Amino acid sequence: MTINGLAQIALYFLVLLALVKPMGWYMARVYEGQVCGLDRVVGPLERLVYRLCGVRETEEMDWKTYGIAMLAFNVMGLVLLYGLQRFQNFLLLNPAGAGAVPPDLAFNTAASFVTNTNWQAYGGETTLSYLTQMLGLTVQNFVSAATGMAILVALIRGLARRSALTIGNFWTDLVRSTLYILLPLALLLSLLLVSQGVVQTFASYQPVTMLQPVSYAKPVMDANGQPVLDEQGKPKTEPATAVEQVLAVGPAASQIAIKQLGTNGGGFFNVNSAHPFENPTPWSNFLEMLAILLIPAALCYTFGMMVGDTRQGWAVLAAMTILLIPFVTLAVWAEQSGNPAFVTMGIDQAASPDQAGGNMEGKEARFGIVNSSLWAAVTTAASNGSVNSMHDSYTPLGGLVPMFLMQFGEVVFGGVGSGLYGMVVFAIVAVFLAGLMVGRTPEYLGKKIEPYEMKMAALLILIMPILVLGCTAIAVATESGTSSILNLGAHGFSEILYAYTSQGNNNGSAFAGLNVNTPFYNLSGGIAMLISRFWLAIPTLALAGSLARKQIVPAGPGTLPTHTPLFVGLLIGVVVMVGALTFVPALALGPVVEHLMMVGR
Repeated sequence: MTINGLAQIALYFLVLLALVKPMGWYMARVYEGQVCGLDRVVGPLERLVYRLCGVRETEEMDWKTYGIAMLAFNVMGLVLLYGLQRFQNFLLLNPAGAGAVPPDLAFNTAASFVTNTNWQAYGGETTLSYLTQMLGLTVQNFVSAATGMAILVALIRGLARRSALTIGNFWTDLVRSTLYILLPLALLLSLLLVSQGVVQTFASYQPVTMLQPVSYAKPVMDANGQPVLDEQGKPKTEPATAVEQVLAVGPAASQIAIKQLGTNGGGFFNVNSAHPFENPTPWSNFLEMLAILLIPAALCYTFGMMVGDTRQGWAVLAAMTILLIPFVTLAVWAEQSGNPAFVTMGIDQAASPDQAGGNMEGKEARFGIVNSSLWAAVTTAASNGSVNSMHDSYTPLGGLVPMFLMQFGEVVFGGVGSGLYGMVVFAIVAVFLAGLMVGRTPEYLGKKIEPYEMKMAALLILIMPILVLGCTAIAVATESGTSSILNLGAHGFSEILYAYTSQGNNNGSAFAGLNVNTPFYNLSGGIAMLISRFWLAIPTLALAGSLARKQIVPAGPGTLPTHTPLFVGLLIGVVVMVGALTFVPALALGPVVEHLMMVGR
């Protein structure tokens, strides 16, 4: 790795960590109902929303009521987004004339955006209207992120309160997350992205004359628009020359801002943040990549403030950061090492005489290997899923990095809210293991961890791998799953495993090389996304309700401090151990075997 590459990675983490405390402090004040600086501007809008919706913002809920409200809101969002896609051809703001989205794809997309996954089995510029992108997808980018943040805040209250029957009000947490945190940040980032050239317009797609005409074989069509077949039953073609190209544009900057900040990841255009209209410059690349981890990292400090001990938040943040950095290093090293097969063919992989080269396949020249590999690690450490390069084109070890980071359970920063409540669950498991070793009832932040809490924690940890591995097994064992694989062998297996890992962790990034826009993958993937979001959210709220009812036990000589380097190491060990025990056998069949084949072993 070059000095330039190290400097880029160091700059990214330094800026990110410098923003943790001020941003975390602000969010803690928002959730605790204290003055935060935007009260005069946002306060009247917040109160108007409550009046229009008939919400009593000060009325507290127990965990069951909180969960019912959360599920009802998201079911309504799922139905509305599905309907919007099915009827978009009759609605406004459809300059490209996009037709109705097929039922299975509409279900998959609705499930995807409601669950904060933003898995995309379609090309945005060819499938969806402006209205669907804005009213459907962008709205869900806000409220699905706010839902995850609300669940986290409920869990934090469960840890902070004593002998309480309630954990807050879902509607209040949802509205404040959206209006005070997500919306102001999205407005700011949208303006910054527009300044870098990201498109934001309602104009129709723009035809432009090509600088160099392109010759191609054009299919011959009959009067009904059907392909004409030759005597051998193959489609007839005729020579043609393209002199004009239609450029897709639209209100992209506003969606890109919240897709990054809310760890949503769904691109306005098909190739996501590799598209020059979504991510045109190195500065836009840095800002979009910074936005991915900004809120998940800052919520660690918010957590510390709300439980009354900021050291707890710093400890969790340290564990996340220490887990991420080695994977970033591995990804950059693997991609800069290149492909040994090219060496035997006499191909020079150096980018330039003074710059390290490597595997540039599937990467944008304006970003290079370091920023592509850093993005790949960051987007899968968080449940973001946006991409600025093609993960399917990475070397086997380079592709293993984003896959394994997701398989940790999206707790290495993870999604806004969902990543941190997942890591808190791992912290509970860590203190339980420590309690077993010393023969003492485990405690976390003064709350005794008893059988009920461990049952909920076990559900949260086990549901994801069962879902991912089970769906992968079904796909590789059925013709419906294997018929759309474009690569055979270990790489094809990796593509299927990656797809369900991404959907089963609500990430949304795609390995590609696999046609997932089929009824089998659309339906199975949609179900997987719904289960991985809401079957984890409910046990989290149950855990919050149980902890809220407990008294805080004073720390004693046998209490394990949960803010020390020792605990940080224990927490990292538990996360790695669970991830390795569940997924290393599957990884051995995919990227590990492929790497050994690549180096000739």
